[in-house]
Amino acid sequence: MTIVGLGEDGPQGLSPASQSAIDQAEVVFGAARHIALLGDVSAETQVWPVPFADGLPLLDERAGQRVAVLASGDPFWFGAGRVLAERYGPDAIRSLPGPSTFSLAAARLRWGLEKTLCLGLHAAPLAQLRPHLAPGRRIIVLLRDGDAVADLGEYLAKAGFGASDMTVLEALGGPRERVTRTSATALADGVFKHPVAAAIEVAGEGPSVPSASGLADDWFANDGQLTKRPIRAITLSTLAPRFGEHLWDIGGGSGSIAIEWCLSDPSTSASVVEMHPDRAQRIRDNAAAMGIERVTVVEATAPQGLANLAPPDAVFVGGGLTRDLIADIVSRVPAGTRLVANGVTLEAEAVLAQCQAAYGGTLMRIEIANAGPLGGKRGWQPSYPVVQWSAVL
Repeated sequence: MTIVGLGEDGPQGLSPASQSAIDQAEVVFGAARHIALLGDVSAETQVWPVPFADGLPLLDERAGQRVAVLASGDPFWFGAGRVLAERYGPDAIRSLPGPSTFSLAAARLRWGLEKTLCLGLHAAPLAQLRPHLAPGRRIIVLLRDGDAVADLGEYLAKAGFGASDMTVLEALGGPRERVTRTSATALADGVFKHPVAAAIEVAGEGPSVPSASGLADDWFANDGQLTKRPIRAITLSTLAPRFGEHLWDIGGGSGSIAIEWCLSDPSTSASVVEMHPDRAQRIRDNAAAMGIERVTVVEATAPQGLANLAPPDAVFVGGGLTRDLIADIVSRVPAGTRLVANGVTLEAEAVLAQCQAAYGGTLMRIEIANAGPLGGKRGWQPSYPVVQWSAVL
């Protein structure tokens, strides 16, 4: 199978190798606009359906035939290449890329790609932008269609970044190419056509998501079941998220631990076990508001809700702490799993002391006080101390 990166200028922009792959193919798959760009070809052509996954069984039926799959630009940059390579194996794929939309956009804008964030939002929610919105940042995004341009402007305005400078880039590299410079708030007045990308120079007074752990509490809708910011920062530091790792968050509350775990790196993921349906939905809503799709919420009690979860690299117990629950977790998880549990009550403190004696690790008592009014003066108002047990199992 050969994946041919096609530009909007059609066959005249193809390399000799790409043209040869199409000429020798028995069947050519591609979006309707890609096939139309080719003109007359000797091979059978088949329009790839929407959504993309629906086309994979059609491709399966062509096993053993010479197949060319048309894609936009570079198939392995937010394109079809990764999906096809994962399904059929890298050795079954030959890729002949063309210039990517990002490269063409950077050329028009005179932006250095190494300093520009590139996102594929053609099949993802606009909320994935949220953690990246900060004044002065440059972002190029691929969009679903022309209508999504206005949606992008509305999203930026609601997030407090309606003052951002925008460049809308349509059909780059082809005869229909159009570059429109405007502002986020003016996008609703424009009419744009697919294929389309947008470049954002972020500006505005909206809040930016900090890079460090311990977001302000008001980033998370909650009913009081929330690991407060200073404790959350310490907890995440102890959990120590790393590339590609998976977290179990037991007794998720608002989901703040799992969400910040996933904010640490786009390769991380989390499973949250929460027994209360209203809190479980709130966790989903909080994750969606931050553009995080890698948080899976299981409505169940623990340990019953742990049965079918992917193996973790780290576990956080924030609710429902018992000695039996810890013993069950220890019996399930792989060796080397990092476990962190927080407790506030005397009963929870006793459980954590027993766990430390049984499994090793470290006990830490965290006491925090904030200044507040004391008569006509000020004094320290202590919060309940938190005992944290952490161990590598």
